[in-house]
Amino acid sequence: MSREQLYRELQDLIIESCHIQEDYPELIDPRVSLIGPDSPLGLDSLDAVEIVVAIQRHYDIRIGGEESGREALDTMNSLADFIESHRS
Repeated sequence: MSREQLYRELQDLIIESCHIQEDYPELIDPRVSLIGPDSPLGLDSLDAVEIVVAIQRHYDIRIGGEESGREALDTMNSLADFIESHRS
C-alpha cells in the first residue's frame, strides 16, 4: 500500500470513528496536527480515544501509554509511521 493510500484509509477511518459530518478536506495535510486547535477536523482528546480504538481494531496493533499515543496521533505522518512500524 502506498503512503497516499494509507493516508486516505486513515482519514476515512478517522472521519467514520469520530462521526464527522461537516465538510472536510479531500486529504488532510499529513504534517498538520490531528488533535487540538490546529486540527483541520476540529478533533479533541475524546476524538483521540475514538481514533486509538479504531486504529487498534482495524490494524490489529496496540497504541500503548499516553506518551506514545500522543506521539502517534500528532500528525497523519506520525500515525502512518506508527502503523507501518507495528504491522506484522
